[in-house]
Amino acid sequence: MEISSALNKNDHQAAWLDKSHPNYNRWERARKLSVERGRLVKTLLEKYKTITNKNILDIGSGEGGTSSVFSENNFVVSVDLSFLRLQRQKANFQIKNSVNSNALKLPFSDSSFDIIILQDVIEHLSDSENFLSEIKRVLKSNGIIYLSTPNKLSIINILSDPHWGLPLVAVFKRETIRNIFLKYFRKSDMGRKDLAELISLSKILKMFSDEFEIRLQTKKVVENLFSNNKGIVWSNFHLILIRALKKFSLDKFIIKIANDNPGIINKFFTPTFYLVMKRKSI
Repeated sequence: MEISSALNKNDHQAAWLDKSHPNYNRWERARKLSVERGRLVKTLLEKYKTITNKNILDIGSGEGGTSSVFSENNFVVSVDLSFLRLQRQKANFQIKNSVNSNALKLPFSDSSFDIIILQDVIEHLSDSENFLSEIKRVLKSNGIIYLSTPNKLSIINILSDPHWGLPLVAVFKRETIRNIFLKYFRKSDMGRKDLAELISLSKILKMFSDEFEIRLQTKKVVENLFSNNKGIVWSNFHLILIRALKKFSLDKFIIKIANDNPGIINKFFTPTFYLVMKRKSI
């Protein structure tokens, strides 16, 4: 399958490749860690399902590391809004099945996929209701969704937003970020349509719990984090925080209190949610 339905062929001047942009270093780290991130996703999914001979949809596939990891023994379709990113995927990983598409209108038939991967995507979408309807449509009746997204109410993110690296931005709505923060501090990003609006665990549960069995993966991720998994954090603040916790031997304490329950730890401390959601039997 060639790269189809090109939407953004003119994104050669993308901000994420601009070395003068204040966020360039964190974006570059994330690009370099795309394969490690994909391996983490596979590790979390393999706790619940054998990942072989599956139809997998990777939405917002970015640099393509995750699609590449899963492509070895599965049929994977990589979807991204950026035509340039899909070209880079094809050059760096030889990903065969790429579709340049808006996530709100997926060009696939009903019940096409066993697994849908949503890796740091949902917070960038302005119409989560229609998006949810679309992914339910293309997911098989016994399908699984992998979802990762930053936590709006995490004290860590409130101190340093994962997208901008600044305090308090994490709790703002998208239009507030655009009209106040971008207008006065980052005018070059005013035209972006993918501004992140972080969401809380309560909202995720409200969105998915009626049709899905939701399993948080915090414990496993924290264990991987302190075992030098490089695919979990890449912002300066988070990297400094991890080094400090290790220096003062607090990593074992963090691992001990980490859990997969929708309680205080995950609602107000866990910086990023990692969830595996299995569709309920009808």
